[in-house]
Amino acid sequence: MKKIQYLEFDTELPKELKNRYFIMRHGESKANVAGILLSHPKDGTVTFGLSEKGKQQVKDSILKNDILDSDVIIYSSDFLRAKETAEIIKKLLGTKKVALHKNLRERYFGKFDKTDLKNLNIVWKKDKISAYNKYNGVESPNEVFKRTINLINKLEEKFQNKKILLVSHGDVLQILQTGLLKKSLSKHRQIPHLKIAEIRELKLTNY
Repeated sequence: MKKIQYLEFDTELPKELKNRYFIMRHGESKANVAGILLSHPKDGTVTFGLSEKGKQQVKDSILKNDILDSDVIIYSSDFLRAKETAEIIKKLLGTKKVALHKNLRERYFGKFDKTDLKNLNIVWKKDKISAYNKYNGVESPNEVFKRTINLINKLEEKFQNKKILLVSHGDVLQILQTGLLKKSLSKHRQIPHLKIAEIRELKLTNY
């Protein structure tokens, strides 16, 4: 890996990926049903897990997927809704374990935490202006990308020729995808967004 000037900050990206990475957004959560943003770890790690519909969404997504198998390595956000998603996957695929990692946590939404989901539109509008957006204490796209790419780099050092599934949250995965496509992180809403419980392979643009 080499350090390159990338987007709005210095970071390290692998020239190519030694592993195949898949991302999955958690199933419908009780916070989704309640229509609130739940982004603080003290609440998100212990409350508002998956709804019954969300559990079924995860099962359906895995059962129709023909790429992931028992050899896949699962890393998940430690938020309850993601952890429950990962545990369902583990059971269905027969994998050995789920590794929880803080770098996959929900994006922190600052003063918007525990408020109406519609406030995401305010955050995204600010993101579009700048990838440094920290309006009302939100975690900026830059900060989200730094922590997620740091995890990718560590996994690249640890594994080779593996399938790795990252279970996380909507904005987090949008931003990670955008960065690996080498687009400005301010444009993370311009790429197709992950649907609930959707699985997608990560791609690294090389140029």
